[in-house]
Amino acid sequence: MKKHAGTIEEIPISEFKAKCLSLLDEVSKTKKPILITRHGKPIAQVGPPSPSRKGRKFIGAMAGTFEILGDIMEPVIDMNEFEAYRD
Repeated sequence: MKKHAGTIEEIPISEFKAKCLSLLDEVSKTKKPILITRHGKPIAQVGPPSPSRKGRKFIGAMAGTFEILGDIMEPVIDMNEFEAYRD
Protein backbone atom coordinates (compact mmCIF):
# COMPACT_ATOMS: atom_id res chain seq x y z
CA MET A 1 0.00 0.00 0.00
CA LYS A 2 1.17 3.53 -0.67
CA LYS A 3 -0.17 6.94 0.26
CA HIS A 4 -2.11 8.80 -2.41
CA ALA A 5 -2.37 12.60 -2.31
CA GLY A 6 -1.01 12.58 1.24
CA THR A 7 -4.13 11.17 2.89
CA ILE A 8 -5.65 8.21 1.07
CA GLU A 9 -3.91 4.85 0.97
CA GLU A 10 -3.68 3.35 -2.51
CA ILE A 11 -3.84 -0.41 -3.05
CA PRO A 12 -3.82 -2.56 -6.21
CA ILE A 13 -7.01 -4.52 -6.83
CA SER A 14 -5.17 -7.86 -6.58
CA GLU A 15 -3.96 -7.01 -3.07
CA PHE A 16 -7.42 -5.72 -2.10
CA LYS A 17 -8.95 -9.00 -3.26
CA ALA A 18 -6.49 -11.03 -1.19
CA LYS A 19 -6.84 -8.90 1.96
CA CYS A 20 -10.39 -7.60 1.60
CA LEU A 21 -11.73 -8.42 5.08
CA SER A 22 -8.70 -7.12 6.97
CA LEU A 23 -8.66 -3.94 4.86
CA LEU A 24 -12.34 -3.34 5.57
CA ASP A 25 -11.61 -3.76 9.29
CA GLU A 26 -8.80 -1.21 8.95
CA VAL A 27 -11.10 1.30 7.25
CA SER A 28 -13.65 0.76 10.00
CA LYS A 29 -11.07 1.35 12.75
CA THR A 30 -9.13 4.26 11.22
CA LYS A 31 -12.08 5.93 9.44
CA LYS A 32 -9.71 6.59 6.52
CA PRO A 33 -10.64 5.60 2.94
CA ILE A 34 -8.63 3.30 0.68
CA LEU A 35 -8.22 3.91 -3.05
CA ILE A 36 -8.29 0.73 -5.14
CA THR A 37 -6.36 0.81 -8.41
CA ARG A 38 -6.01 -1.33 -11.54
CA HIS A 39 -2.78 -0.82 -13.48
CA GLY A 40 -2.14 2.31 -11.40
CA LYS A 41 -5.48 3.94 -12.27
CA PRO A 42 -8.14 4.50 -9.59
CA ILE A 43 -11.24 2.32 -10.01
CA ALA A 44 -12.93 2.49 -6.60
CA GLN A 45 -12.69 4.01 -3.17
CA VAL A 46 -13.69 2.23 0.03
CA GLY A 47 -14.50 4.49 2.94
CA PRO A 48 -16.21 4.46 6.30
CA PRO A 49 -20.02 4.65 6.35
CA SER A 50 -21.84 7.94 6.76
CA PRO A 51 -22.71 8.98 10.30
CA SER A 52 -25.55 6.95 11.78
CA ARG A 53 -29.07 8.22 11.31
CA LYS A 54 -30.21 6.87 14.67
CA GLY A 55 -32.77 9.12 16.23
CA ARG A 56 -33.98 10.40 12.87
CA LYS A 57 -37.58 9.63 12.22
CA PHE A 58 -38.67 8.42 8.80
CA ILE A 59 -42.16 9.87 9.08
CA GLY A 60 -41.94 13.63 8.92
CA ALA A 61 -38.25 13.68 7.96
CA MET A 62 -39.00 15.89 4.94
CA ALA A 63 -41.21 18.34 6.87
CA GLY A 64 -40.45 21.92 5.93
CA THR A 65 -38.38 21.02 2.86
CA PHE A 66 -40.97 21.90 0.22
CA GLU A 67 -43.89 24.21 -0.45
CA ILE A 68 -47.26 23.26 -1.95
CA LEU A 69 -48.32 25.66 -4.69
CA GLY A 70 -51.87 25.69 -6.02
CA ASP A 71 -54.70 23.23 -5.49
CA ILE A 72 -53.33 19.72 -5.01
CA MET A 73 -56.78 18.20 -5.55
CA GLU A 74 -57.27 19.82 -8.98
CA PRO A 75 -56.65 17.52 -11.99
CA VAL A 76 -53.36 18.19 -13.76
CA ILE A 77 -55.04 18.11 -17.19
CA ASP A 78 -58.29 19.50 -18.53
CA MET A 79 -60.96 16.82 -18.06
CA ASN A 80 -62.61 17.93 -21.34
CA GLU A 81 -59.67 16.38 -23.16
CA PHE A 82 -61.24 12.98 -22.38
CA GLU A 83 -64.12 12.12 -24.69
CA ALA A 84 -66.04 10.43 -21.86
CA TYR A 85 -66.17 13.73 -19.92
CA ARG A 86 -67.35 15.90 -22.82
CA ASP A 87 -70.96 17.18 -22.84
